[in-house]
Amino acid sequence: MLEAPQLVTNSRMLYFTWVPADVDAVRQLVPDALDLAENGQVFMNQYVVDTEEQTSGFAPYSLTYLGADLAGQNTPDDAVPGRWWTHYYNSNADMRDYVSIRGVPATPGETVLEVADGVLTATTSADGVEIIRSTATVGEVAVPGRGQLRYITDVDGTLTSGLYPFVAGLVQPWEVTKLEFLEPDHPVSALRPAEPLEVTWGFYSPNSSFCYPGGEGPIDQMP
Repeated sequence: MLEAPQLVTNSRMLYFTWVPADVDAVRQLVPDALDLAENGQVFMNQYVVDTEEQTSGFAPYSLTYLGADLAGQNTPDDAVPGRWWTHYYNSNADMRDYVSIRGVPATPGETVLEVADGVLTATTSADGVEIIRSTATVGEVAVPGRGQLRYITDVDGTLTSGLYPFVAGLVQPWEVTKLEFLEPDHPVSALRPAEPLEVTWGFYSPNSSFCYPGGEGPIDQMP
């Protein structure tokens, strides 16, 4: 039985947000009690933890999660919007159990990140079918990134906030050049991007470290 919190170090991570094609479809995936960000933007994190030595208790795993950015639920430093998970594809059964009891919609899936000639390709599969592919140009680690992220979940009917501190070396330059939702009929395609693609925030890091999760509590009792 894994107990919170758990530490992950040096994961390879592509994390970014974009304006969706159908804000109404995003709205349907979020509880009525939570407000969407003004532009309806959604987020996705595709990352890989290659060895168990990079974790305090997890085995190696890969993960893609997606969801909606929220209004009025920013991190305590007001730097990043709070976020609601809508999809969560994790390769590790023990970790899926660990996050599910915290209200995360965890299901099986695989994520592969490959870099060749300065081009990063991140591919997410579920049930053996490729469903998302991101393509980005990436440089070398140039600046530090640090702070917290906030994720909101429903735990037994209570909207709950978790704070996740992170430290990462961010590459420069970087640019997402393509985002493909490969199966139009798959439920995750509700989050597909508008055309042309409008990326609003993000980074690539080959060495992102974070705590999973940090402080947790009902959203009306958190800073």
